[in-house]
Amino acid sequence: MGIWWWRLILVSLAGILFSPKHGASQRVTGMKYTFMKNASSAPSVSYYEYEYIVIGGGTAGCPLAATLSEKHKVLVLERGPSPYGNPNITNLDAFGAALSDTSPNSPSQRFISQDGVINSRARVLGGGSCLNAGFYTRASPYYVREAGWDGKLVKKSYEWVERVVAFEPIVRQWQSAVRGGLLEVGVLPYNGFTFDHIRGTKVGGTIFDQHGHRHTAADLLEYANPTQLTVLLQATVSKILFTNKGSRSRPVASGVIFMDALGREHRVYLKQGPKSEIIVSAGALGSPQLLMLSGIGAERELRKHNIDVVLNQPLVGQGMSDNPMNAIFVPSPVPVEVSLIEVVGITNVGSYIEAASGQMFTSRSPRDYGMFSPKIGQFSKLPPKQRSPEAVAKAIEKMGMLEPAAFRGGFILEKIMGPISTGELQLETSDPNDNPSVSFNYFKDPRDLKRCVQGIRTIEKVIESKAFSRFRYHNMSASVLLNMTANSPVNLLPKHSNTATSLEQFCRDTVMTIWHYHGGCQVGRVVDARYKVIGVDALRVIDGSTFNCSPGTNPQATVMMLGRYMGVKILRERLAGAETE
Repeated sequence: MGIWWWRLILVSLAGILFSPKHGASQRVTGMKYTFMKNASSAPSVSYYEYEYIVIGGGTAGCPLAATLSEKHKVLVLERGPSPYGNPNITNLDAFGAALSDTSPNSPSQRFISQDGVINSRARVLGGGSCLNAGFYTRASPYYVREAGWDGKLVKKSYEWVERVVAFEPIVRQWQSAVRGGLLEVGVLPYNGFTFDHIRGTKVGGTIFDQHGHRHTAADLLEYANPTQLTVLLQATVSKILFTNKGSRSRPVASGVIFMDALGREHRVYLKQGPKSEIIVSAGALGSPQLLMLSGIGAERELRKHNIDVVLNQPLVGQGMSDNPMNAIFVPSPVPVEVSLIEVVGITNVGSYIEAASGQMFTSRSPRDYGMFSPKIGQFSKLPPKQRSPEAVAKAIEKMGMLEPAAFRGGFILEKIMGPISTGELQLETSDPNDNPSVSFNYFKDPRDLKRCVQGIRTIEKVIESKAFSRFRYHNMSASVLLNMTANSPVNLLPKHSNTATSLEQFCRDTVMTIWHYHGGCQVGRVVDARYKVIGVDALRVIDGSTFNCSPGTNPQATVMMLGRYMGVKILRERLAGAETE
């Protein structure tokens, strides 16, 4: 095999740049809300103005706050900046740039799990919807029933979200070939374009419009009552404050302490009244971390960090999961369109098959590698524990020397449902700006590993299908591509020689994140069915940290829906309470 082929192999270390040349949207570019302010402009102490304080203006927090503002005064405290005016967020042709930005002011904050997998968490108004690959799909009816949600309100809440942020993608040749391959190998039936989660093959939605402009959860603030909502940016909450009133033994959330970008401390106290609440929507890492920093967690762990214990709750931070992703790079003999995830195969074996493609080399952003890039930590071709900063830097340097032809092709990936394997989150420090320690224990449960193996076998069949034949070299079988993916010569670290014959080893060695991590404040463990924190009053958690498993093939639609859904439920609760008083 010649040096050109080895250059193609290197792409498996680097991935794809999703960079079609689209124009800018006229609707959102430059848009600002009158209620958005920098936290440094806030008073040092604010008393009794807001009935709701939402901590985290992310994928759940924005729709939640917009809904609550219909009837009540709401304050949103977001630790990051506005997404508007940042082309690395707004434009599809800059996809991956925000994730690869490791500066202190980046809209993403990198972390490395104890498993060794490099990952990111959002630090921007709109949360993960500002950083992801844009795929939009609902949860299954089964998931909705298991969650105990009202199906009719769920449907209305999804539709409320979709009127602003969801679009039908334009499916071109490479994605069409993947779709045809999935159908040919039996991932049936074909369900056409739909937001719904249905077994078989479908075209899902996207939050990128026809101009390549990203629409995020922050856009859902268009629904807000601007006279009832205040959004403070770069406001990092360090602690939730509690009081004990009279003879009550249960702590009551009463306010928060936050720091602005200048390091100045501010305090905000809830409006007095039995219905006022603090709602934590800081994400699967941020929400359990903040509960711990505020004194709700395992007593022994809190005392290690000199945190006063409000409630001994050892289940905070437990049940952390991240859906493992594994992918095979397929070099193409012909040019392919640049595409994000558009087609998905929902198999009957518990794995989801997705794909992305493109000539990953543009004049605007030369040699950047999209969602499979070592620049953003997607360094799948090294076992997780060996993904050192030095190895990542070496991979980036090597990729910069490749010829454009080496970037022609695409990835077919699989993500398992669930997952069943879980880990935990613990504090590293008492600084809210620092990442907590988190483990996900990928493939600890053998059922997860079995689903990965079955997913990879499906991908192998798709690659060798007649429908996909135009986009692969016929002298390169699926097993050859598998070994190429797992055994790149970029580094000198030990490799497993049995990758093609041991798909279990391939799954373990090439695991990546698809950024669908969740858990830490799960329903039935940390919060009740109304998302109220068990053991304290006036405090809820509403975001992906409450999930026991990831909804659908991609969770962002359901996280946005949950914000709207719970906002409506809270308003209804208040109305029902007022009518009975």
